[in-house]
Amino acid sequence: MMRSRMLLTNVVPMLCLALASVAAAAAPPAAATAPQEDTRAYEAALVNRITWGATPAELARIREMGAQRYVHAQLHPDAQARLPAEVQSAIDALPINQETEQDAQARQRKLRQDARDLDPQAKLQAQRDARAISRQRAQDAASRAVWRALYSPAPLQEQMTWFWMNHFNVFAGKGDVGTYLPQYEEQAIRPHALGKFRDMLRATVRSPAMLVYLDNTRNVAGHINENYAREIMELHTLGVGGGYTQKDVQELARILTGLGVHNSDKPPKVKPELRAGLVQQGLFLFNPARHDSGDKVFLGHTIRGGGLDEVDQAIDLLARHPSTARFVSTKLAAYFVGESPPPALVARMAKTFQAQDGDIAATLQTMIASPEFAKSLKTGVFKDPVHYVFSALRLTYADMPPIRNPKAVLSMLQQMGQGMYQRPTPDGYPMSQSDWAGSGQMTQRFEIARAIAAAPQPFYRTTEAPEPVALPKATPLLDANPDLLRVLSPATRQAVGQARKPVDANTYLLASPEFMRR
Repeated sequence: MMRSRMLLTNVVPMLCLALASVAAAAAPPAAATAPQEDTRAYEAALVNRITWGATPAELARIREMGAQRYVHAQLHPDAQARLPAEVQSAIDALPINQETEQDAQARQRKLRQDARDLDPQAKLQAQRDARAISRQRAQDAASRAVWRALYSPAPLQEQMTWFWMNHFNVFAGKGDVGTYLPQYEEQAIRPHALGKFRDMLRATVRSPAMLVYLDNTRNVAGHINENYAREIMELHTLGVGGGYTQKDVQELARILTGLGVHNSDKPPKVKPELRAGLVQQGLFLFNPARHDSGDKVFLGHTIRGGGLDEVDQAIDLLARHPSTARFVSTKLAAYFVGESPPPALVARMAKTFQAQDGDIAATLQTMIASPEFAKSLKTGVFKDPVHYVFSALRLTYADMPPIRNPKAVLSMLQQMGQGMYQRPTPDGYPMSQSDWAGSGQMTQRFEIARAIAAAPQPFYRTTEAPEPVALPKATPLLDANPDLLRVLSPATRQAVGQARKPVDANTYLLASPEFMRR
């Protein structure tokens, strides 16, 4: 009977907060104090918006630097900044850092070749073993992303890496995409996440992960596959209604013929007269024998038949098109300012995008300096599952050792429907509040809040070290983060204040309507 009363005492305020969070999806919590009236509240809101979530150390950093210098440092991160040694060592030990994508692909190829003369069951097992290589490499890339999101000294760069990975989405479960995914993120996306959009677009066009995912390996002269060409314009650059036609899709598909992946242990065979046009960089291959070398008319511009130079011309036209500036600016504004961003803000961002030749940092600077962005800090933007989990972990474990088991984090994201690299369709995960604010999602968030606040051991136990880890006792998060009080409603303060134990108080905080927004 006593145990039942204790459970009821704990559960009732938790359920109330969970229900309040559902209501908060329709009605944002009370606005924080205006920036001019309370600098610290503004700084806390700013950190929450442009990082993966505030921590005491990050708040101390912005107070020391001031908001303007802090934003500049985030937009132009120090290339020499390092992760904590323990985290970097864990990343370095991942198998993706012990084996190149070429060697991984070679292992898969050998498994499949050796199975050709085997019985059907052995062939099936060989296929499973080859697929396991792709799955492991995708999981390693996801583990690396989790560690960076939680501990990187350049959190905006990591958040933008996630944003662009979702924008240029590939599905790890298709074919051997998972084999190439670590290099896709590391070489095509992350270096350009705050750089020039054109450079990132060019890198994705040459990425084996993208070429396999959107079927361009099947796009050859005489047998055109329009899939990748269509998605480049609809999802990556111009957007729906961006001024392209079905003829442009067909012409771009012709331009992209010959782009593929070198999937052999032997050099590609081409006629002597075509050898000068052959381009091989790692596993990326442009084979002129598979390319439609005729002239094309794309977006009103004539592109003379040639080779890989045609692709670069098309990329220039797409990256510098006014529709791309508007489409990308709209998507960035919706992500950082909220759904249906003000048209005037989008117009100013698009103007910067074009004037600065697609400079992403400059476009974000225009956005962050805007009154529309400042206004949005008062009401917040609803967190998608990735934001929610990362921000909860960053806040709760800020004064604890770095987590050792990112698989526990990835499992949470999978349960919430936003598994890393698991979106099958090329549009990426949706970011609208309505996609993530249902009652089922809110209930699940409450359960995850409880797990993060009260059961840290799964984040530290690993297969190699399954024993419990000595960790500090939980302390109330509000004690170490008094700035959080400024945005909490009276109801949330009361629920947190009435908690009998720190883990309960922290659970209520992480499950609160206010914590659902950034």
